[in-house]
Amino acid sequence: MKLTTSIRKRFRVSNKVKKVASKDRFRLCISRSAKNISAQIIDDTKNTTLLSASSVEKDIKSGSKVNKTELSKIVAEKLAKKAQEKKITKIFFDRGVYKYHGRVKAFAETLRKNGMEF
Repeated sequence: MKLTTSIRKRFRVSNKVKKVASKDRFRLCISRSAKNISAQIIDDTKNTTLLSASSVEKDIKSGSKVNKTELSKIVAEKLAKKAQEKKITKIFFDRGVYKYHGRVKAFAETLRKNGMEF
């Protein structure tokens, strides 16, 4: 089976982050669609998801109508709050196939403002 360019890029970026990952840092994997955005903090040594946040959750979806960039900032604030409760401050940012631009950039900057270190 021949892999498409986007699948190869996703593997390349994620595997590079996994190789340099250490035990004191976790990986933050982000995924977005045309309308929604979601993120997970993953422990690659145990292959488990520690935290997740998404724009599909009821408390975020029930809010007022906002544009997609603002929605990603809200999700980032919620994820940062959950991470602070579990005392997670250092992470690797795995952007996957997405460019560091627009919603992904707004998401990362909001996480940095809320105390996360990349």
